[in-house]
Amino acid sequence: MVAQLVRLKLTLLANTFRRSVWQTIGIVLGSLYGLTVVVLAVGAAVAGGISDPGATGDVLVLVGSVVVLAWWVVPLFAFGVDATLDPQRFVTYPIPRRQLLGGLAAAGVVSVPGIATALAAVGVAFAFVLSPAALVAAVVGGVLAVAICVVGSRAITTVLSPLLESRRSREVLTVAAFVPIMLIGPVISWFAQRFESTADGASASASGADVVTAFVGDLAGILAWTPLGAPWGLGAAVHDGDWGLAAARLAVAVATLAVVWWVWDRALAKSLVTPQHGGGKGARGKGLGWFGRLGGGPTSAVAARALTYWVRDPRYSASIAIVPLLPVVLYLAGQGSGGVVLLILAPLTAWILGFGISNDIAYDHTAFALHVATGTSGRADRWGRALPVVVAGTPVIVAFAVVSVALSGRWAYLPALLGLSLGVLLVSVGVSSAVSARLLYPVPKPGDSPFKQPQGAALASLVAQTMGGLLTFACSLPMLAMALPAMLVPIPVLGWVSLVVSPVIGVVLLFVGVRWGARTYDRRAPEMLQQVLSYA
Repeated sequence: MVAQLVRLKLTLLANTFRRSVWQTIGIVLGSLYGLTVVVLAVGAAVAGGISDPGATGDVLVLVGSVVVLAWWVVPLFAFGVDATLDPQRFVTYPIPRRQLLGGLAAAGVVSVPGIATALAAVGVAFAFVLSPAALVAAVVGGVLAVAICVVGSRAITTVLSPLLESRRSREVLTVAAFVPIMLIGPVISWFAQRFESTADGASASASGADVVTAFVGDLAGILAWTPLGAPWGLGAAVHDGDWGLAAARLAVAVATLAVVWWVWDRALAKSLVTPQHGGGKGARGKGLGWFGRLGGGPTSAVAARALTYWVRDPRYSASIAIVPLLPVVLYLAGQGSGGVVLLILAPLTAWILGFGISNDIAYDHTAFALHVATGTSGRADRWGRALPVVVAGTPVIVAFAVVSVALSGRWAYLPALLGLSLGVLLVSVGVSSAVSARLLYPVPKPGDSPFKQPQGAALASLVAQTMGGLLTFACSLPMLAMALPAMLVPIPVLGWVSLVVSPVIGVVLLFVGVRWGARTYDRRAPEMLQQVLSYA
C-alpha cells in the first residue's frame, strides 16, 4: 500500500506537466530554484564543516529548526490549495489505517519541497565528512528531521481540519499566523543592533563576531533540546565526543516523531469515521449590515459591499492586518536612527490603503457581473469604492502622523508630515480608481487562501503595481517638494503651507482619477467582466 500511494503521488506529479505550458515552466523553474538552494546549502555546510565544525553545527541547528517550523506552519496558509492525497478521499476504501499512515507519510516527501528538504537534510550531514561517526549520526538526524517535518505537518493539518472547515476560523488563523512572520525581519534587525552595541562595549579582546558567535551557540544549544532542533544536533554532539548528549538529543527526536505520529493517527482515525463537511450550522441573520446603514442608491450600495469585503473577506483582512503592525515594524527597524525611520509611517500607510483598491474588480470575481447586469454607472462604482478608504483611512493617517512625531520627538515636522500623508492618501486612491479600470490581473478567488498565487499573476501584477506606484509617486512630487524642504532645511512656514496645499492637490487628483476611471469603466465594463471571468 505504501508503494501504491507513492506511485499515485508520482503519477499526479507527472500529470502536472500536461496541464499547461506555463504550469510546466513554473514547476521546472521551481525545481531548478530548489535544486540551486540545496546545492548552495550543502556546499556551504561542507565548507564550513571542514573549517569550523563547531560553528557549522550551531548554524545547522538554527537553520534546521526554521525548516521544521516552516513545514509545520506553512500548511496553515495553504488551505485554498488542493491536497492531491487528502485522507478524506480514502474513506470509502478498506485500507488499514496504519498502512494509510505510512503511505501518506512516504508520499508527503514526493513533492518539490519534500524532495528538496530530503536532499538538503542528508547533504548537509557531510559537513562532518572528516568524522565518520559524526557523519553517520548526522545522516540519521537528517532522516529523523525529514520524518518530523512531514509527519508533524500532516498531524497539525489533520488536527486543525475541523477549524479550517469554518471560513471565519480560517480567516482568524491566517491573520494570526501572519503576524509573527511580519515581525521576523524587525526582530532580527533589533537583535543585530543589540549585538553591535554589545560588541562596542566589550573588551578589546572580544569582537562583534565573537559576540554573535557566542549568541548563536547559546541559541543553538537551547534549540537542540527542542523538537525543532534536536535531530539537527546529533552530528555535532558525536563530533564533540559527547555521546551522552547525542543520546539525549536522539531521544528527544525519536520521542517527537512518536508523539506527532500518535497525534496524526488519532486525528486521522476520528476524521475518517466522522468526516468534516463544510457549511456547518447556518449563520443567523444579523440585518442588512452596512447596506442598512448607508441608505439607498448605487454609490451607497457599492460602498456598503466594499466595507463588507474589508471586514469579512480574508483576502482584504490579510492586507489590513499589516497596518497595525507597521508602527511596530518601523520602530524596531529604526532603532539607532533617532526615530527618523518612523516618519515614513503615515505616508507609507496612506499609500498602502489607497493601493488596496487598485484591483478591486478582480477581487469581485463573478460578483462583478451584478454591476454590468444592473447598469451600475462608472461614477457610482468608482466613488463607491473610493469613499470608504478615504473616510476610514483619514483618522488612521492622522493618528499615525501624530504617533510618529511623538516617538521621534520632532513635533515641528507635524504640519508638513500631516499634509503630505493626507495628500498621498487622496492621490493614491485617485490613481487606484483610474488604474483599476484599465489594468486587471489575477488574484486569489473568493474562499482561497490570501497567500495563494494564481497562475499567470506574477508578471501582470508586477506591471500593474509598478505603473500604479510610479503614477502615485509622480503625482505626489509637488507635495514632496513642499514637505521635504520643510522638514530637512527646515522651513517651518513651508510646513504649514504643505498642510493646506497638499490635501487640496490630493482632492483635485482624486476627482480627476475617479472621473477618468469612471469613463474607462463605462467604456470597458463588458470587457472587464470577460477578463475577470477568464480568471475562474
